[in-house]
Amino acid sequence: MPVRLKDIAQHLGISITTVSRALGGYSDVAHETRQRVEKAALEMGYYPDASAQKLQKQRTDTIGFIIPTFGPRFADPFWSEVLAGLGNEASQHGMDLLVATNPPGPSEIETYQRWAGSRRVDGFILVRTRRDDARIRYLSNCGALFVAYGRSEMDVDFPYVGVDGQRGMYTATRHLIDLGHRRIAYIAPPSEAQFSVHRLAGIQEALQENGASLPPELHLQGDLTQESGYRVTKWLLALDHSPTAVLCGNDLMALGAISAIQETGLIVGRDLSVVGFDDIPWAAHSHPSLTTVHQPVYEIGRRVCRMLIQRIRGEDLQERHIVLQPKFVVRESTGPAT
Repeated sequence: MPVRLKDIAQHLGISITTVSRALGGYSDVAHETRQRVEKAALEMGYYPDASAQKLQKQRTDTIGFIIPTFGPRFADPFWSEVLAGLGNEASQHGMDLLVATNPPGPSEIETYQRWAGSRRVDGFILVRTRRDDARIRYLSNCGALFVAYGRSEMDVDFPYVGVDGQRGMYTATRHLIDLGHRRIAYIAPPSEAQFSVHRLAGIQEALQENGASLPPELHLQGDLTQESGYRVTKWLLALDHSPTAVLCGNDLMALGAISAIQETGLIVGRDLSVVGFDDIPWAAHSHPSLTTVHQPVYEIGRRVCRMLIQRIRGEDLQERHIVLQPKFVVRESTGPAT
């Protein structure tokens, strides 16, 4: 049977009101009395009524996270790292994380409307922002609190943490150029994703500096899954003048590219180089291990969650717009052009 305030009061020989105010942190309770009450509550296994506390604070102490993904993509380790970062940070601050999945489109916005309208959550975390993002537009218009993992081209000021994808892909492309590669293919993420714009800009910058370009037949789009990386790479390998290196917009597509190359009997890192982006846990343990651009997904998850909690508590953010520098990790999947 759960311990009640009445039980603690009887145990200590004081009033229920005094116990309640002591546990509530009210200043009119003597320090010694508060210590006695807190010690007894801990020893007796008392837990406050969460519903009553939330009603009193007019907050749910819950953060909303709607993953914009189609069914199979939930297997992407990127989401596991984001969730771990968000969940661990929320837990440290005594808050819950409410998670749902919904593909981009009308039903996605309906979920935001339902959660925001019913005050089911205190704020939202947005991930994989888009160039024209209906989520940002809706939440900004209705005054809901949110923090994003990623930027947007929209004329809306909102707090975010991002990674300099342009610099990351510039470094990756320069790495391939320095290895002697000139015919470099790119399997891009969906074009509506904001990070897709930055990563393409980095590739083009590096190529232009070396008097090269990205031919249309080598600039193809995937959907961030291994299957799409595999399928597009098969098409690239069938070209009369196939590439010597393949840049991929994320690690899952790069792993799919590796499978397609190996299926043809070619050796990745010797006959054809592959580079990814994200540095998911699988990247270091693939065969061969994947050269990639590392972004600290877990830490960014924690950081955006911390920023949202600050907003929920009415605290000022020291920085509203944060762009972190990625790290380039060279492994076995890249080598000199042959």
